[in-house]
Amino acid sequence: MDLVWPEAAEVAPAWNVAPTQDAPIVRWAGREGREGREMVWARWGLVPSWATDESVGNRMVNARAETAPEKPAFRTAVAKRRCIVPISGFYEWQKAEGGPKRPWYIFRADERIMLLAGLWESWTGGREGPQRSALETFAILTTAANATVAPIHDRMPVILEPKQVGSWLDPESGPEEVRRLMAPAADGVLAMYRVGTGVNSPRRNDAHLIDLVEDEPQEGLFGGG
Repeated sequence: MDLVWPEAAEVAPAWNVAPTQDAPIVRWAGREGREGREMVWARWGLVPSWATDESVGNRMVNARAETAPEKPAFRTAVAKRRCIVPISGFYEWQKAEGGPKRPWYIFRADERIMLLAGLWESWTGGREGPQRSALETFAILTTAANATVAPIHDRMPVILEPKQVGSWLDPESGPEEVRRLMAPAADGVLAMYRVGTGVNSPRRNDAHLIDLVEDEPQEGLFGGG
């Protein structure tokens, strides 16, 4: 089925999305008589349905592909609530000997939208009834770095090709197929260049953040999970 994206006016450009902020995700919409794919806004930082406090999501920004299928916080989402996080690119930080870490901007070499493999949850905090308001959240799956990213970091997000999206979102895909998709991107898919340290501040959100620079640091967003 085709994915219908919202009008451009509905999704303003964001150059520095940080954990706990909202971002668009794409998921399977097989409920309430509807079937297909839908785009919704969700908060970055997964809150499991059984959590007693939504702040747990602050620690669940990433999920390691190698262990997520077994981890209590992620295993149900791996089996039933997979999503796509569409982005233009992401930042990663490189350790520098005797100096501060240096940020890089990483994007698809063909300049197409990058499709990250994610997990989503809907949390109501134990509230029941038709008036309850659900908090939609997501986490990004990470895997070992490919040859492009490895020189600056040992982890990277799981990046899917368009032809893999159907299998990833399909609720009928089995665990073997899901695990097969959670692999590093092929070498040559990505390109990258150095950017300035302005990306270190969540308050900065402008196109100049991805300007090429010769020199210049912080923890990588995709190092944990």
